[in-house]
Amino acid sequence: MEIQSKSSWDDGSGGERGLLHSWKGYSYSITPERLLLPRPVLQVALGSQHGVLLVEGGQVYSFGELPWKQSQVPEPAKPTLESALSGQRVVTVAAGSFHSGAVTEDGGVHMWGENSAGQCGLSGLSTVPNPTPVALQDLDTVTVPPQTVPVLELACGEKHTLALSVQREVWAWGSGCQLGLNAAVFPVWKPQKVEHLAGRYVLQVACGASHSLALVRCLGSHDGHRPHVDKCGRCNELLYTMTDKEDHVIISDSHYCPLGVELTEDDGKLEAPNPTTGLKTSPSEPVLPSYTSKSESPAVPTVADPTSVPSQPHASEEGEASLVNGMLQVSDSDTSALSGAESDAVAGAKSSPYPDEQAVKDYLKKLSDNTQTNTQASGGLNALLPSTGGLMSSTPTSALNNLVASCASAVGGRVASTYEALSLKKMMNFYLPSGASRSGGSPGVVDNSAERVRQEDSMQGKKSSSTGDIREEEAEGLRRRLSLPGLLSQVSPRLLRKAGRPKMRAVALTPLGGAIPEDHEVLPTLQTEVWSWGHGEHGQLGHGDNLARLDTPVTVITGCLDHKGKCSRLQPLCIKSLNNKEVVRVAAGAHHSLALTAQSQVFSWGSNSSGQLGHMESPSTVPRLAKLSEGIRVWDVSAGERHTLLLADGDCIQPIIYYSGQQVKEGEEEGGNEKELHQQGGGEEEEEEQAGGYTQQPVLLPFCMNLGYVSSVFAGGRRCVALSDRNVMGFIASLHELASAERRFYCKLCNIKSQILRPLLELESLSSALGQVIFGLLQTLANMFGRLCHLTGQHATSLTASLRRCREVKSLLILEHTSIFLDCYNDYCSAVGNFQVMGGFQALTKPSIDLFGKGPELLQKLSECGEENLTTADLLVVLFYLPARHLHEYSRLLLKLATCFEVVGGRNLSSSACDLKCSTEYQKLQDSCSKFEASVLQLKRKRKEADYTVHFWKIFPGKMTDSLRKPYRRLICESSNKGLTLQNAGRFSVNWFILFNDVLVHAQFSTHHIFPLATLWVEPIPEEDTGLYGLKVITPEETLTLLASSPMEKIKWLRSINQAVDQALSGKGQDVASGSSVQKLEPPISRTASYTFYKEGRLKDATYEGRWLSGKPNGRGVLKWCDGRIYTGAFKNGLEDGFGEFVAPNKTLNKNDHYQGYWKDGKMHGLGTYRYASGEVYDGSFQEGVRHGHGMLRSGKLNTSSPSVFIGQWLQDKKTGYGVFDDITKGEKYMGMWQDHQRQGTGVVVTQFGLYYEGAFKDNKMMGTGVLLSEDDTTYEGEFSDDWTLSGKGVLTMPNGDYLEGSFNGEWGSGLKVTGSYFKPHLFDTDKDKTQAMKLGHLCVCAEDKWPAVFEECWSQLGCEAPGRGEPEKAWENIAVALTTSRRHILDSPDVLSRSHNKTLESLEVIPQHVGPITMDRYNAIRLYLIKACDTPLHPLGQLLETLVAVYRMTYVGVGANRRLLHQAVSEIKSYLNHIFLIVRFLFPDLPEEGGLIPEPTTDLQEKNEPNSTDALPESPKPARVVSSSALLLPVLLPRLYPPLFTLYALDKEREDDVYWECVLRLNKQPDLALLAFLGVQQKFWPVSIPASLPAPGEKQLVISSTKDACFASAVETLQQISTTFTPSDKLQVIQLTFEEITQEVQALLKQDFLWSMDDLFPVFLYVVLRARIRNLGSEVSLIEDLMDPCVQHGEHGIMFTTLKACYYQIQHEKVT
Repeated sequence: MEIQSKSSWDDGSGGERGLLHSWKGYSYSITPERLLLPRPVLQVALGSQHGVLLVEGGQVYSFGELPWKQSQVPEPAKPTLESALSGQRVVTVAAGSFHSGAVTEDGGVHMWGENSAGQCGLSGLSTVPNPTPVALQDLDTVTVPPQTVPVLELACGEKHTLALSVQREVWAWGSGCQLGLNAAVFPVWKPQKVEHLAGRYVLQVACGASHSLALVRCLGSHDGHRPHVDKCGRCNELLYTMTDKEDHVIISDSHYCPLGVELTEDDGKLEAPNPTTGLKTSPSEPVLPSYTSKSESPAVPTVADPTSVPSQPHASEEGEASLVNGMLQVSDSDTSALSGAESDAVAGAKSSPYPDEQAVKDYLKKLSDNTQTNTQASGGLNALLPSTGGLMSSTPTSALNNLVASCASAVGGRVASTYEALSLKKMMNFYLPSGASRSGGSPGVVDNSAERVRQEDSMQGKKSSSTGDIREEEAEGLRRRLSLPGLLSQVSPRLLRKAGRPKMRAVALTPLGGAIPEDHEVLPTLQTEVWSWGHGEHGQLGHGDNLARLDTPVTVITGCLDHKGKCSRLQPLCIKSLNNKEVVRVAAGAHHSLALTAQSQVFSWGSNSSGQLGHMESPSTVPRLAKLSEGIRVWDVSAGERHTLLLADGDCIQPIIYYSGQQVKEGEEEGGNEKELHQQGGGEEEEEEQAGGYTQQPVLLPFCMNLGYVSSVFAGGRRCVALSDRNVMGFIASLHELASAERRFYCKLCNIKSQILRPLLELESLSSALGQVIFGLLQTLANMFGRLCHLTGQHATSLTASLRRCREVKSLLILEHTSIFLDCYNDYCSAVGNFQVMGGFQALTKPSIDLFGKGPELLQKLSECGEENLTTADLLVVLFYLPARHLHEYSRLLLKLATCFEVVGGRNLSSSACDLKCSTEYQKLQDSCSKFEASVLQLKRKRKEADYTVHFWKIFPGKMTDSLRKPYRRLICESSNKGLTLQNAGRFSVNWFILFNDVLVHAQFSTHHIFPLATLWVEPIPEEDTGLYGLKVITPEETLTLLASSPMEKIKWLRSINQAVDQALSGKGQDVASGSSVQKLEPPISRTASYTFYKEGRLKDATYEGRWLSGKPNGRGVLKWCDGRIYTGAFKNGLEDGFGEFVAPNKTLNKNDHYQGYWKDGKMHGLGTYRYASGEVYDGSFQEGVRHGHGMLRSGKLNTSSPSVFIGQWLQDKKTGYGVFDDITKGEKYMGMWQDHQRQGTGVVVTQFGLYYEGAFKDNKMMGTGVLLSEDDTTYEGEFSDDWTLSGKGVLTMPNGDYLEGSFNGEWGSGLKVTGSYFKPHLFDTDKDKTQAMKLGHLCVCAEDKWPAVFEECWSQLGCEAPGRGEPEKAWENIAVALTTSRRHILDSPDVLSRSHNKTLESLEVIPQHVGPITMDRYNAIRLYLIKACDTPLHPLGQLLETLVAVYRMTYVGVGANRRLLHQAVSEIKSYLNHIFLIVRFLFPDLPEEGGLIPEPTTDLQEKNEPNSTDALPESPKPARVVSSSALLLPVLLPRLYPPLFTLYALDKEREDDVYWECVLRLNKQPDLALLAFLGVQQKFWPVSIPASLPAPGEKQLVISSTKDACFASAVETLQQISTTFTPSDKLQVIQLTFEEITQEVQALLKQDFLWSMDDLFPVFLYVVLRARIRNLGSEVSLIEDLMDPCVQHGEHGIMFTTLKACYYQIQHEKVT
């Protein structure tokens, strides 16, 4: 650049970042020029004669020769601003030979420059003077217009451009096969997607002059989110194929699209090969798709179609092979077709260890004459050879391969004999990816035998050319080839392995999936592949296939030979030899390619005419390592036309630059360039001589140290550029130091992995030498090491990328994701410690000596250990703890950065926003630094613990060591110094206490006892009591008193045990960091832990897991016995107490008993449900583990042998007291007294056939006096001896009143023997009825004596020993506790509680005022409280009510729905009211007793507001309210009991109701006026008109003779509501409203106030009752009469009710005349 530029180290201004230096060549005389720009340069892109600069702020400058600019640039070398891009923020730029591109921050692409080949993507223009937008339109999307695809980066070649989209897909435009498109016509003006890479995640693209490279992430689990492409986008064929063989499956990914076949430029059509040149395959023989191995092996063709003639272009290099009459012939042209260099190579093949062509020909001739056949073969040799896409590398071995492959197809069935001919050993050398095949075939020009010898030697020395070990690649090759196809699959893999390399195993040391958060896209990936396509005549594609020129152009499936006969590849293909090399960056020169790996190595391939590859292979068709001195770590690469620039770490922190390639002499530049353009393809040697010298290997540029801190290098054309920063206050230097240290550390780890870990793990004898446990730990250690190594590689790559890009603190991943690093180191150090503690390093000594020899030089060198005379075991310890030292390096460098940052921040930043940013970043640096420092201390402590433990195991008695030694177990302290002894121990006893991080061990002579720390409590014994230094150790089954020898010893042990317990409880006994400065004095006394009991007793061998308190289970927990019993629930003082579930297996029935309910002192106590294995279910009270109190037992289901239900009282597990038994099979229900499971005492039995018995029972039978009624009212009253068996004196009464009196014998219903008198009395029916009705109910249990246990339970819940005996205050406390605990219990399952229920519970937890005089307000408050309390079963009153409803329904539903039980059912409800009222009065002591008065307030409003309370005299002349149990409690109780009760009323009143209903139906046929007249209603009360409904609402309508159901309609409607109410008070309210409606209507009619007389009122009311058509009016009347409040009977309500009753009787006896 001949501009007024400064020499690079002049101290000019121009800022401190992004300084640009430019030079050419590598001679010592060169001085880089410094180009001054107003802003820091971020990126440079160089073409042949021009360059593009991106500066901070997103502006773009061009410099150099810019012929496409319309106005000639005055000073071509001076940068000019591309003003067409102003207003756009550019993020990256690219330059091809003669064109440029830029990407803006929104992903838009702008191109300018030469466009003759379409490389700018703009049709119709030969040049594009200024940056012009180019759109990438995705035509696959359905949107109109098509979506524009945003772009991440561009790469430009000579005639093409590639773009990498945000979706990580590659797009191409321009000309040539380097596009990777299946285009028939060039140029391609519009950007098109490269389909062959669709579905893959591309990381970077690069362009050479006529080839392309892509860096692709390996397909893995993390690509699950990308839709996987399984078919070719062009030809719709599968990209992956699977061929199923007899005993194996072959999977191949080597699909090539036939549409990708390019027409040759000469004749424009495909030339069919001569049919004789190919091999005919038998149609029955399955064709094996080629499989691409990971390493470069010699290649063979795949046969595309078993019936067609395959083309054999590959054979043409060595001469074409054809098969005539079953004999393979090699044509004479084979040698003439080879150029001189290659024929030398063939000649060189004679020294190769393989049979030469002549030998093979002879052998094949012999073979074809041989008639022996072998039917076992499955496939040919071609199945065996891994293919790399079907192009041959030009090595002598590939000629042989080709012949062998061809012959194998031909001789199909004779494989076995072929196999004998070529010895197994040679076959193995062939097919295992070792030797020449490992490095991808031979370079072609050089004699191959020397290379082979060199590589075999290197294998013997167990050193590889790269840091990755050869063995890893071999293992990888074996693994990649999913099966050894063809005939190798007939051989045992073990035999193969032995042939390949004895005593070694294939081991993968890659990190375990998901171990490193690569999945989270946090760190850059290292699992990459390099794909290449385009022209490959210089070997720049890296597939080992620069085929030489031919006379006739031939087209192949995977690529084509262009018109000059040079090989080109149409579609991207993976360079297999770079797999597993962790390539992180690719670069392309004009005709050579570079790949930079995470291990800072450079692979190069392609043209080496000027030494640009950095090694001496020329040209190299496969990637080879550039030759650099050891310790040079390259981290940035760039390639120019014929040179390569490498940016590397040297000895100091400052980066150094290496140059490889042509020396550019002053004044020669232009001429050289023009010549270069003319002679790009050939004549390179002579040109080299003219152009000046070139490097044999990369040379260090002497001036690089003067450039400052170089962050990236760029090469292009003949020019080199470096971007550097000044070291502002040490900040830049610190960033470089951090990255450099990480790269160095990664290389170190890789060396340890490849030179130590992998060789050790591959030893076949290792697992037997170490034993299963230690070998397992070694594998874990190796996995952790691999994981750590991988993380370091990712981090090094990330740091390198941030150096190239932004060089800011925010780009440091280690600050954002510190935990990833700390966790990884923590896990690794734990794995090393565990291995060490188990004696792993001692055990590894012998294998290590066997492997590395007695001299520990390698171990000493790798472990950086300065000490002399260390044992192998100690060296291994040092080596494996080496990575932990790196944490300190992180801490040191972050601190250094923070220090620089502070200074820089103070110097540069003034605005508050910048200050804030600065302070947060500074804070992050400080935080991470302190975290790493804390971790360093913690890991040091862990190592110390491991060392201490290892030393302890050496002195500990051997027998116990085996049982106590565990990988995670670490020693804390032990009492071998007699510092701690057992109190009261015998004189000669030995008591040794050993505290580990998880257990306390008490060892005696030959036994030891282990106390887990999680269930160990220790407390000091006060010294003043005893004068001894004692500690009390509590465990679940033992309590020990230990004596310390001194106060210091006591404090030491107390603190150690407490700390160990605390760490064991925190779940990481072995991993817990003592970094927390505040150490708790003692662990919590209450804790969660698991323990298995070992002493004899109820809990022997049971395991408890849950909460503990001072050595006893306390709180929630699970207890499991060996026999399958499980208790889950609450514990107290070591026993089950509170709510819990218990499961006990029943072995005979092979099912479980299951109990759910309350416990006390280890036994079932309180309410619970027990489901027996037999199918029985008991639901009720328990006491002391047995059924006691009120409970219900359901036996069997309806379809089992004895379904029945018992509900009643239990005493000590037996039915005793009052109970109801429903025997579903017999259809009988018993209600009465029980004793010891038997019916004993008085009782009632009803049957489904209507029989009714009440009387005495004895020994479960009807025995004694009783009354028996049948459905037709036949009655027997007398003696019984058995169920339904009459025996003795009695009276039998017929339904008509006749009766027999005498002695009876026999079973009811099956003929009775009678001795007695027959009477036919006078028929006094009514009297008879009365006496009859009176008799029932005398011989059964009276209502007050029923269900005593139910009420006792409620009283006991309130804290009373007997009804009414106790303190109301205590009762209220108990209610509050019951509600709170039940609520907490239910809150665990929130779906149980509705929101309203929750509110009810909350309001109930507030105790109402229950002391003081009762006013009306307080009375109402009590009433509302009772309604709420009875609404929830969690309240004792609610629970009582629920139980009563259950027993009532149990008694009177089903068979119990017998009309003779009505009287008992009503009495039972009244007794409930009395019992509950007692409880209410106990809770509210000032509430007056039944019939007492509460003074009313003078304003009498609440009557109308509260219909429920109106039953107490609504007219209320006296200012008082009568308190009654029915008024207070019936509204709560009756609605729940109404259905069974009303059913009984309906059955009882059936006959009367039928008569009444018949009358109602008959009378209702009459119209209104006729009915009013018939009933004798005075005419003045007849409505004249009624409100019209239909014609015109609001108007009146006259009542005429035909009007029906219109008069008194509102009153009728009101009365009908009587059926929708439950309580007598509500029903009476309805009657009252009906009377009011009638009165209103009559008053409106008479237009005056009016007082009713009974004579006037009755007929009108009768009319309303008839019109209301209430079906069971008799039942309603009886219910009101039986249950109405006594205080209402003589008031207004009483009179109204009497009127209704009179109407009912009147209707029954109405005679229609």
